[in-house]
Amino acid sequence: MPPGGAPADPYRIWLSEVMLQQTTVAAVKAYFLRFTALWPDIRSLAAASDAQVMGEWAGLGYYARARNLLACARAVADLGGFPDTRAGLMALPGIGHYTSAAIAAIAFDRPETVVDGNVERVVSRLFAVQTPLPRAKPDLVALAETLTPAQRPGDYAQAMMDLGATICTPRKPVCALCPINAQCDAHRQGIAADLPRKTPKAPKPERQGVVWLARQGDALLLEHRPPKGLLGGTLTFPSAGWDGRDLPPPGPADWRDIGQVRHVFTHFSLDLTVCLGDLTGNPTRAELIPLRHIDREALPGLMRKVWDMAQPHLKV
Repeated sequence: MPPGGAPADPYRIWLSEVMLQQTTVAAVKAYFLRFTALWPDIRSLAAASDAQVMGEWAGLGYYARARNLLACARAVADLGGFPDTRAGLMALPGIGHYTSAAIAAIAFDRPETVVDGNVERVVSRLFAVQTPLPRAKPDLVALAETLTPAQRPGDYAQAMMDLGATICTPRKPVCALCPINAQCDAHRQGIAADLPRKTPKAPKPERQGVVWLARQGDALLLEHRPPKGLLGGTLTFPSAGWDGRDLPPPGPADWRDIGQVRHVFTHFSLDLTVCLGDLTGNPTRAELIPLRHIDREALPGLMRKVWDMAQPHLKV
């Protein structure tokens, strides 16, 4: 609990940390506000339907997080609240080393070491660690642990993350304003901007695939993706070839190529050919949904690009 203040809300801390994985505060802010307006506590989120949560999550990417979010919410609701220890938190779906430490420290004032990308950068410069990332991660965690205080660890954790986000930035760190520059080995050596060192990334593999916009009257075919895997559980246009599924078109039609969309996933880049056709028979899979009922914002990012390309052809 902050001195003289109200206790931190573990629900909001957990939700923000899950949303912030692999993305930025600017990208998450509107989603966080919408989620907390719709579901102000863990019980209301636990009671929400999978489809509603996946729809609200659309656009944040990494859809396994949304599935784990629901599984965790329901597990916490069954327990009657969040565990207040790191070990208890790590037993929940989707909560790993970092998130468990963040919740334990910030919500429950446990002296746990919270290490995100910002903290890695601060520590690597503070101790002038030359080992490149990701190989340096274990050493940076060990060094960070030597700094974690027993008193107000939650405030300390947030201060370190804020320091990395606002002053000890990836490029052009503002060392003159840093409150700990006198203790910083990298600053003393004049190499702060060069750290942390990083192992060069291998180029991303390229994949190709096809997506079908199957039209019948004023409706299009859409399907729910398998619950696990790429875009798991989301509503999408039928597709194949890019995700390990070798599927035929979703029905008979005079298909025509209307262009390509490009999308970059974490581990590969994708060129997806968009085919449009009017069904001449019954669809073999998916469900016809009226165009007026298709919510662009409920589609994952890849399918939003497909939808935007299709609009001139659909007169949406």
